[in-house]
Amino acid sequence: MKKPFVTKEQLEKIAETYPTPFHLYDERGIRENAKRLKEAFAWNPGYKEYFAVKATPNPCILRILRECGCGTDCSSATELMLSDAVGFAGREIMFSSNDTPVEEFAMAGKLGAIINLDDITHIPYVEKALGAIPETISCRYNPGGVFKISNDIMDNPGDAKYGMTSDQMVEAFRILKEKGAREFGIHAFLASNTVTNEYYPLLAKVLFELAVDLKEKTGVHIGFINLSGGIGIPYRPDQEANDIAVIGEGVRKVYEQVLVPAGMGDVALYTELGRFMLGPYGCLVTRAIHEKHTHKEYIGVDACAVNLMRPAMYGAYHHITVMGKEDRPLDHKYDVVGSLCENNDKFAVDRMLPEIEKGDLLVIHDAGAHGFAMGYNYNGKLKSAELLLKEDGSVEQIRRAETAQDYFATLDGCPMMKKYL
Repeated sequence: MKKPFVTKEQLEKIAETYPTPFHLYDERGIRENAKRLKEAFAWNPGYKEYFAVKATPNPCILRILRECGCGTDCSSATELMLSDAVGFAGREIMFSSNDTPVEEFAMAGKLGAIINLDDITHIPYVEKALGAIPETISCRYNPGGVFKISNDIMDNPGDAKYGMTSDQMVEAFRILKEKGAREFGIHAFLASNTVTNEYYPLLAKVLFELAVDLKEKTGVHIGFINLSGGIGIPYRPDQEANDIAVIGEGVRKVYEQVLVPAGMGDVALYTELGRFMLGPYGCLVTRAIHEKHTHKEYIGVDACAVNLMRPAMYGAYHHITVMGKEDRPLDHKYDVVGSLCENNDKFAVDRMLPEIEKGDLLVIHDAGAHGFAMGYNYNGKLKSAELLLKEDGSVEQIRRAETAQDYFATLDGCPMMKKYL
């Protein structure tokens, strides 16, 4: 059974100042997890985690991760701005994007970020944006086909819009070398949210063998290999969590089998984790405000898909704890729903839970990554606050809730809206 990182008493006190719904993050959990990750790859002297900003784009969260030795992985201009504002600089920033506007490449170049090219046709585009090809550059690989770990976990890189073919990688490295690049990196993302210790070692083997092949065919210096993301979290309570120490050891064995014999034992490893870093250390806190008894039993809460889009978007499971009723029998079947004018606005469907009464606080687990970040304003709904439960037990508001004035702010040239601005 999943346990919240906060008590009912704490939440009731927090809610006196910050009305529900709100996102709450666990600083202690974030720091301890970052420490475990760093220890798992300590055998590689150049190792660095580049946190995927897209997962949780909050400067206070980024500051915590920077203090833990992480860099950032950015995919847009605003994510680059966030990184710069927090104090990340130069090689602490990885810029991995696709279908990229020229001005975003220019911004990445100005910040000294490592640019991770998604396609061979972007080479002249980047050269024009920056005036020259950077001395350090990375290329994103797509092996095509289906990447399969087990019968339960597989993904389809061949259907993904990201990355280059093997032949394109060779040609891209040759062109980039001719244009002045001196240090090269390789990146690939072959599967998402894997709950297995096997994924990273299997991915590493693919990339390590590619690195050896590219060095032999092009003579370039490969300085780093970015294993990207894909290490998942156990959203369901019956799933077993990944063991990052076992994963790190699995990658080390493949490193020594493939890279060391090829004279490439100095290659630095990077990771680019978002969900693994933050997912379990954030939750959406909401309150039951309605109940409905028709063809099904419904519990209406004051949050909706605006606050956590994943269940509505693709039926993702998020565990729910009814605070104060953790030990009661799960003897009521509910759909837990929000208020949007869309029938997929459901946090749970046919979920067995203890009896829920109006006023009960519900914690929706594992919302620390791709939770607030995927929010939107459909039906004129406003995004909720983000709060940080600090290590000393105090709570800090790290993003206030949106107001109607925020929603209407971009209509400042519209005289009809003046009374609301």
